[in-house]
This record gives sequence, C-alpha cells and structure tokens, in this order.
Amino acid sequence: MFKSLLISALFVLSSQVIAATATNIAESAEQVSPLLPGLAVPNIELKDQYGKTVSLAERFKEKTTVLIVYRGGWCPYCSKQLANVQKIEKELADLGAQIIAVSPDSPEKLAESKITSPNYQLLSDDSLLLAQKLGLAFYLDDKTAKIYRNKLGVNFVSLEGEVKVALPVPAVFVIDTNGLVNFQYANPNYKVRLTEDLLLAAVKSVSEQ
Repeated sequence: MFKSLLISALFVLSSQVIAATATNIAESAEQVSPLLPGLAVPNIELKDQYGKTVSLAERFKEKTTVLIVYRGGWCPYCSKQLANVQKIEKELADLGAQIIAVSPDSPEKLAESKITSPNYQLLSDDSLLLAQKLGLAFYLDDKTAKIYRNKLGVNFVSLEGEVKVALPVPAVFVIDTNGLVNFQYANPNYKVRLTEDLLLAAVKSVSEQ
C-alpha cells in the first residue's frame, strides 16, 4: 500500500512540474504566432521601474494604447525605436493614445531609462509571461544564446528541465479601451521596425471609430 501511495504521490508531483513548465515559446523567431487583430489581450500584471504592480487590463480601459514589445534596453534597434516613438508622443497623445513599452528587462534595469513621461510607461516582463500570451516568445539558437547570456544578461527560461534563452519578437499593437487588438505589427527580423507614420495612421484609425 505504501508503494502504491508513493507512486501516486510521484505521479501528482510529476504532473505539477509539467504544468509549471508548460509554455508558449516557439523554436525560432520565424515560428511565432502573434495575437491577431480582433482578439483580446489577456489580463497580465507586470512591474514598473519602481517594482509596483501594473494591471494591463486597467491601463487599457483608460485610453487607446500603443503596446510596444521590445527585446531590452541593451538592443540598439529597440532603443532607437523607443526614442523615435518618444518623438511622436505628443501626436499620439493628441489622438488620445498612451504608450506602454514592455521588455524582459528587470524593474531595476528599467529604472535606468531616461523616459519619464506619465504617458509613456516602461514595464518589465522578466518572466516572458506577456510575450508568451501575445505569441511572441521564441528560443534563441545555442550560438546566439551563448553570446547573449555572456554579454547581455538576457532572460533564461527553463522548459522541462532544459535551460534555454528566450526573447520576444519585437512587435507593436494598438489596443482599444476594450482590450482588443486593432492593429498588429511583428517582424522576426529585429532590425526592421514599424515606421512612426504607419503607427500614427493605425492609432488615428482607432480614434476615429
């Protein structure tokens, strides 16, 4: 009987471990499946640069949201994108939109940012939970992972006992006050980003609805 109970306990424990490591991470950037227009963004709570919990669902209710998912402050292409969006912040605000940029950076890393506007908030997705829910997370190949691990301190993700490095594909979503995706741009080529003109046009189309 003891042996039977032990087997049952091990089975339950094994099931819990599998459930805990179940993820939505693609094997490559080209295999991600970003959330499509018309679908709702799952309610996720993230941390800001002060470690304060922020509910995305509550923020979405406030106004149209430009949701930017980027690789991290260490990425020069991401830094350039954030700076370019900052240049059109007033135009976006005039259209009734706020900006939320999310990355795997820790709250401590976010605190080093020079972006301080209340209409342009940086949030930490250091567990890649949001990236997974948005269908943007992917594993790096071993060669790239080694470079990033040793030099850039990118997040680690463990899947079934195997430690890999994962990142989000850079993306931009325009979310309405109902939490629905109205526009989406995601490109596996992290060097190619959405232009500011196209972003403004996408936000304007939502504001006119």
